[in-house]
Amino acid sequence: MTIATAIDPVTVEIIRNALNSSADDMNATLIRSAYTPIIYEAGDCVVALLDAQHRVLGQSAGLPIFLGNLETCTLATEERFGREVWQPGDVWILNDSYLGGTHLNDVTIFGPVFVGATLVGFTASRAHWIDVGSKDPGGSMDSVTIFQEGLRMGPQKLVSGGVDERSIIDIIVTNVRFPYPTSGDMHAMIACIKMGEKRLQELVLRFGLETLEQARDEIFRQTEVLERAVIAAIPDGSYASEGVLDNDGIDLDTPVPIRLTITVDGENIDFDVTESADQTVGPVNCGVAQAVSALRVGYKLLVSPDLPGNGGSFRSMTTQVRPGSVLGARSPAACQWYFSHLGLLIDMVARALAPVLPDRVAGASHGDSMIILTAGTDPRVQREFVSLEATVGGWGAWEGSDGESALINNVNGSLKDIPIEVYETRYPWRINEYRIRPDSGGSGRWRGGNGVIREYEAQTDMTVSLWFERSRQPAWGLFGGEDAVGPDVVINPGRPDERRILKVNGMKVRKGDVVRCATGGGGGYGDPVERASAEVNADILDRHVSAEAARSRYGFDQE
Repeated sequence: MTIATAIDPVTVEIIRNALNSSADDMNATLIRSAYTPIIYEAGDCVVALLDAQHRVLGQSAGLPIFLGNLETCTLATEERFGREVWQPGDVWILNDSYLGGTHLNDVTIFGPVFVGATLVGFTASRAHWIDVGSKDPGGSMDSVTIFQEGLRMGPQKLVSGGVDERSIIDIIVTNVRFPYPTSGDMHAMIACIKMGEKRLQELVLRFGLETLEQARDEIFRQTEVLERAVIAAIPDGSYASEGVLDNDGIDLDTPVPIRLTITVDGENIDFDVTESADQTVGPVNCGVAQAVSALRVGYKLLVSPDLPGNGGSFRSMTTQVRPGSVLGARSPAACQWYFSHLGLLIDMVARALAPVLPDRVAGASHGDSMIILTAGTDPRVQREFVSLEATVGGWGAWEGSDGESALINNVNGSLKDIPIEVYETRYPWRINEYRIRPDSGGSGRWRGGNGVIREYEAQTDMTVSLWFERSRQPAWGLFGGEDAVGPDVVINPGRPDERRILKVNGMKVRKGDVVRCATGGGGGYGDPVERASAEVNADILDRHVSAEAARSRYGFDQE
């Protein structure tokens, strides 16, 4: 009689790190091979290795909003076509907003991994494509239906048995404005998942599938045990918070409420957003998969921030999302700017649980991607262009630390702003100013981080589209910390035609026009009167806080 023995912890750790390193290799392959700055500079992408049951084995640093989300694409494909659809050498593509949850520009490419005749897992990558054929180049701030937002693809086979499906590829390149870089990014993603396939096959051949699965099960078990222990320490009960978006981009006068109730029961925790607004006319809707991802990010920030996400994560977590709501959109709802309420929702998780987790929560962050999208013809090369940039802002303070300034929002994680040198080289803009925006963070015993000011000067006639959020409800403070200052965008500041606008689609600008974007800060933490004078003085010297704000907020006069 054979007695099964537990896998030794050294092997578990070797496999754990090998899986995460394999995902990092995939991500590096994608970024190094990509054709467009939104991927190779900004890093608007994420990759994952999955097991044969679609559970995460390893996921690279990337956009947290895709946390535990790539497997929805492989699952949706299997549910539609059956388990037998997976064949060696195949590659699939999907960007349907109601399946993947995001906008159509976020394209997911994935494929099965076989060792011999055995299906051992999947590899997947998601990246932002600069254009997918929407009614406006790059995307529209005023779309009211998914059919205005571009080419929408359910699960489609892109490569069959190692051979390109030319008919599908031709449909894609025919329906986008920039076929050459789009094709380049697509093949970079294929190379990425092939790298993952190679790495996973190597691990199976090195350790054997049985050992790999034993290590997987132990990794999942450890993650679940650690997460359940944290949840069990939270007092049972219901905790609620509410937030609001400025508007849906169409009806600019009507806010969009988001409501969250968290129920803790022993080792289990439930997140309910069913009382949030109905899906809107404007493009702030998302599919259920993305609402779940946002809630998972909020959960993970508080419960297991130091653990890599894997198939053992979130086992004690349930979610309730109402179909037909702004967080559970159904066709033909517009979904282009799906992320604004998701960043808000992540902050709301911390706000709801702040009374029982004061040492784990932070004030709200600036919360939105603050998008500036430009399009036109670059006179230097006589070629059409489209640029899209997410702008950084301030994060909230927490017990023991000020918030960070000039970081991307919590939805986008490791996404980076595009360097000035790259931006000016690739696009006909001059960046006149890029600096910290003083006094934009909320005051407190610990100060919220500041936003930034980034000023663009047009070098030719073109169009500008803007999506700046959280002016109606800027980042809030906690435990006496004050709220931050919201965003502000000024066209031609100081000129007779100066105007302020936060959301606009296809606004025409002339050569010499200026767009000055100021992002919001993060919320403060604790009573401002408790902030030490030396810290306030350092804030003034570092130009985080002006002398006037130091007097009015902290009662401090610089000697």
